[in-house]
Amino acid sequence: MNIAYWIVAGLLALFYSYAGTVKVVRSRDQLRPMMAWVDRIPLPATRALGTVEILGATGLVVPPLTGVASWLAPAAAIGFVLLQIGAIAVHLTGEDRRIALNVGLTATAAVTVWLATGL
Repeated sequence: MNIAYWIVAGLLALFYSYAGTVKVVRSRDQLRPMMAWVDRIPLPATRALGTVEILGATGLVVPPLTGVASWLAPAAAIGFVLLQIGAIAVHLTGEDRRIALNVGLTATAAVTVWLATGL
């Protein structure tokens, strides 16, 4: 179960580290082609979302590695489930109805929650 956690959580952490960094460093014009919702959300909120994603990715990896505050790993995974539920809502209320990635990330984060409880 430990190996499964590291595979799933590692992939999730890589995805959110990249996605969060993109949201933090790129301009609205650079984000627009890959994120149709970016014009409906204030740029500081987008930056804050990116920061939360980076912190969540860190929370999936660092606590289990160090053995300190290991409860943060399932908390980060739960946070990603909630984040994706919100993302699905944002996509469905806008013009962009593509939610397949969000559904996949929700499922992956849910599996990570389950695997993290066995650490």
